[in-house]
Amino acid sequence: MDLPQVFSVLSTHEVEVAETLIGVINFLLIFLAARTLAEILVRVNLPTIVGELLAGVLIGASGLHLLIPPSTGAQLNDGFVSVISSLASIPPAAVPDLYFETFPSLQAVATLGLYALLFLTGLESELEELVAVGVQAFTVAMAGVILPFAFGTFGLMFLFQVELIPAVFAGASMTATSIGITASVFGELGYLKTREGQIVIGAAVLDDILGIVILAVVVALATGGNLEIAPIVKLVLAAAVFVIAAIVLSRTAAPAFDWVLDRLKAPGAVVVASFVILVLSCFVATAIGLEAALGAFAAGLILSSSKNNHAIQQSVLPLVSLFATIFFVLVGAGMDLSVINPLDPSSRAALVVAGFMLLVAIVGKIAAGWCFVIDKPTDRLVVGLGMMPRGEVGLIFLGLGTSAGLLGPSLEAAVLLMVIGTTFLAPVLLRIVLKDKTPGGGNSIPDEVAANPVGLI
Repeated sequence: MDLPQVFSVLSTHEVEVAETLIGVINFLLIFLAARTLAEILVRVNLPTIVGELLAGVLIGASGLHLLIPPSTGAQLNDGFVSVISSLASIPPAAVPDLYFETFPSLQAVATLGLYALLFLTGLESELEELVAVGVQAFTVAMAGVILPFAFGTFGLMFLFQVELIPAVFAGASMTATSIGITASVFGELGYLKTREGQIVIGAAVLDDILGIVILAVVVALATGGNLEIAPIVKLVLAAAVFVIAAIVLSRTAAPAFDWVLDRLKAPGAVVVASFVILVLSCFVATAIGLEAALGAFAAGLILSSSKNNHAIQQSVLPLVSLFATIFFVLVGAGMDLSVINPLDPSSRAALVVAGFMLLVAIVGKIAAGWCFVIDKPTDRLVVGLGMMPRGEVGLIFLGLGTSAGLLGPSLEAAVLLMVIGTTFLAPVLLRIVLKDKTPGGGNSIPDEVAANPVGLI
C-alpha cells in the first residue's frame, strides 16, 4: 500500500493519531534503550556513547526491527505494527507507510543533535591548549592523521579493491581522536595536567580540525561526483580558509558576541544567541560548497574564546544529551551487522576488512606517540594510546558517510567495529598502562597553561 492509498482509506484524524503514536513510541524506544545501555557501560568505566550506539543496533535493523531507517529496506517488527494498528484503529498494512513517512522528522532531530555536538566540540577546543606543548602536539596530530589515513585508504584500495571515494572516506574516519574519552580517563587518573596529557589534548584538538576538514572535502566531492584535481584543491583551500577564518574570528568576533550577550536580558539568551551563530556558520559553509557539519564545528571555534564559554557549554550540553543520543541511536539502528557474521562464509571477507581497519586504526595512532621530539622524559606509549579512541567523532564520520550513501553495508559495519573497538580498548589499555604510575617528577604542566576541557570531566 503506497501513501496515496493510505490517505484514501484513512481519515485525517486517524492519520494524525497514528503518526503521533509512532513518533512517541520511537522516542520512548530510543531513550529507554540508550539510557539503559549507557548506565550499564558507565558503571564499568566505558563511554556512554557506545551504549547509545549499541542501543541502536539492538532495536534497529540488526536486532529487534523496532527502529528502522527507510534506507535499510528492512521490515518493521510485526509486534510493533500490531500495537500501532490496534491503538490507532488503522489497518496493519497502513502502518509501515505511515512509519516511513514520519521518519524524516526523526532524522531532522538527529541532524540537530549532530550539529549541536560538533558545536560543543568546537567550544571545547580551546586554542590555548596548544601553547604548553604546541610543537609536540602538532607533530603527534599530523602523524595521527596521516598514518591511519594513508595506510587505511591505500590498504582498502589495493588489498580489498574498495573504490576510491569509499576508501578515502573510510580512511578519513580513522583520523579523528575523541578528546572527551581520553580527557575523562586522564582526569580520573590525575594525568590531565601532565606532559603526556597535554600533548594528547592538544593533538586531539588538531585532529578534530583536520579530520572534519577532510570529511567536508570528501563528502562534497562524493556528492558532486567530480574527482578532478582543480575541484579538490578548491575545496581543500576553501575548507582551510574557512577554519582559519573561524580561528581568527574567535579572537575578534567573540568579544562582540559577549558585548551583545551582556545586553540581552530575556531567559534563554545564551543558547539562542549561540545557535544564531551556529546557524549562520552552517549557512556560510553550505553556501561555499562545504558541509554544514564543518560550519557547526567552526561556530564552536569562533565562540571558544568567549568569556561566556562555560555558560554556553552548560546551555548546549542538555541539547546534546537529548538530540545527539538520537543521532547515535539512528547510526546504530541503520547498521546491518549480518554482513560481518563470522558463521556465514560469505561474510568473512567483510570481517577481514573490519579487522584490517581496526589494526590500522590502533597501530597508526600508537605510532604517532613516537613521532615527536622532546628533551624531557615522556611516556610515548601513553601518548599513543591516548590518541586511539575515535568515540563520538568517529561516529559522526560514520553517520555522515551513511546518510550521504558513500559506504556499502560491509564497509559501514567495518567502520562501526573500528570505532567501537578503539573506543572500548583505549580506556582499558590506558588504565592498565597507568595503573601503577603516579603523575609527578617534573612531568606536570603549570595550572595557568594546562588544558582543562569544560564539560568533559
